[in-house]
Amino acid sequence: MKAKFLIPFGIFIVLAGFLFKGLYLDPRTLPSVLINKELPPFELPTLWDPNTTFKTEDMKGKVWMLNVWATWCVPCKQEHPYMVNLKRRGLKTPIIGFVYKDNTGAAAQMLKTSGNPYDNVIYETKNKVGIDLGVTGVPETFIIDKKGIIRAKVSYPIQDEIWFDQMKPLIDKLEAE
Repeated sequence: MKAKFLIPFGIFIVLAGFLFKGLYLDPRTLPSVLINKELPPFELPTLWDPNTTFKTEDMKGKVWMLNVWATWCVPCKQEHPYMVNLKRRGLKTPIIGFVYKDNTGAAAQMLKTSGNPYDNVIYETKNKVGIDLGVTGVPETFIIDKKGIIRAKVSYPIQDEIWFDQMKPLIDKLEAE
């Protein structure tokens, strides 16, 4: 008779434990199966000259960031001035902008009026690379090491806390390797 009452109590304790653990997780962090795996190779046209392409293999031997963004994305508009300021303050790490599901004319206009923090800007007309990267939304920034391995993915706008606590220390470490 007592066991009948202990089963629901046991289930409650297990569920409460999972919920309690969830209180300590960062809701801004989206896991990626690509962390510590090679960046899926791609070749895409560049925004300023669609006849010129950017290939992932062009970046071998460099630590770099791939920033996925769009003009229709409000968090991207919050992140953009920060990215521009990083470059103005002398950030040497290349940033490749990846225009995601957006009009290339709108993207070019935004960069002309708001500043361009990117060393190169790429886009695609189909969503194959976005799917290969596991893009779930924008902005998303991947940090790729010298061997072409994705070392981190940031799935929210980059600001001081994220930059100085997570991204810059990792980039400095990777560049020193």
